Amino acid sequence: MTIVDNAVYVSGVRAATPESLDSTYELLRKNAGMAWIGLYRPGTEEIDSLAREFALHHLAVEDAITAHQRPKLERYDSVLFVVLRPARYLDDVEKVEFGELHVFVGPDFVVTIRHAESPDLGVVRHRMEQAPGLLCLGPEAVLYAIVDQVVDEYEPVIAGLENDVDEIEDQLFTGDAFVARRIYALSSEVIEFQRATQPLVGMLEALQRGSEKYHVDLELQRHLRDVHDHTIRIVERADSFRAHLQTALTVHATLVAQQQNEEMHHLTEASLAQSEEVKKISAWAAILFAPTLVGTIYGMNFDDMPELHWATGYPLALSLMLITSMALYIVFKRQRWL
Repeated sequence: MTIVDNAVYVSGVRAATPESLDSTYELLRKNAGMAWIGLYRPGTEEIDSLAREFALHHLAVEDAITAHQRPKLERYDSVLFVVLRPARYLDDVEKVEFGELHVFVGPDFVVTIRHAESPDLGVVRHRMEQAPGLLCLGPEAVLYAIVDQVVDEYEPVIAGLENDVDEIEDQLFTGDAFVARRIYALSSEVIEFQRATQPLVGMLEALQRGSEKYHVDLELQRHLRDVHDHTIRIVERADSFRAHLQTALTVHATLVAQQQNEEMHHLTEASLAQSEEVKKISAWAAILFAPTLVGTIYGMNFDDMPELHWATGYPLALSLMLITSMALYIVFKRQRWL
């Protein structure tokens, strides 16, 4: 249903629950109370009806129809237009799901246009109806309660993100190859969460600055300050998560580089060891090659060969083999091939 809840309040008490928007307009004029209209993904027909009745600015109406707006607070004459980005944490997929809530706040009306499942505005309405003293403060009190609910629903998101950051810090030193991908994914979620929460600080400060000009009740101002402080704490924690993830990414890069250096060191050591073995084999091959060469030459079966009939030929050949081998051994030894 487009209209989730629709009521007219007089002196902080629900006086009527109209079945249509036209009935709401009529009862509001008759009772001189406050209308609180809750819509869920309404069509242009409902929004146009509200725009005509409450003189909503066409730019704010276009934003409400188009959706996909950033968090903001804008004033058009006596009407406030507020865009909020509620969020909820999906633990099974480690993602933050963002919604969008548009709120029109006028002198005697509040219109909420919800484009997602969160926040639970039924809880807000029930809480306000249980506190008529706060509800009778008017539309600004309803706006406070809505913002307070959105900020409260950020807490489970913060807890989920904090748990993921802690898991990543533990995962860094396990050698898991997918930790970098998880860091990048979680960083994107944190950045998107920051975009939803950081503008709230300035929005609440603007509301507090306008409190005296628009005669906002002192007790309501105190409530707004409390929500402002809560929002600042959430924003600071989100900032710390982003800093932790950046540090984790740096540590991961350092660990990967260190691991690569160790692997290169092992490869270098293995290559050097293999090179030493090759040198030794080559040196012994050269040493053994010298007597083999001499023996091969003098082993040829030719009748006419120099020094073939020398009486000292045999000891001379052996001496040549030994001297050549010793000379090569000394050379290779000095070159540390042996």
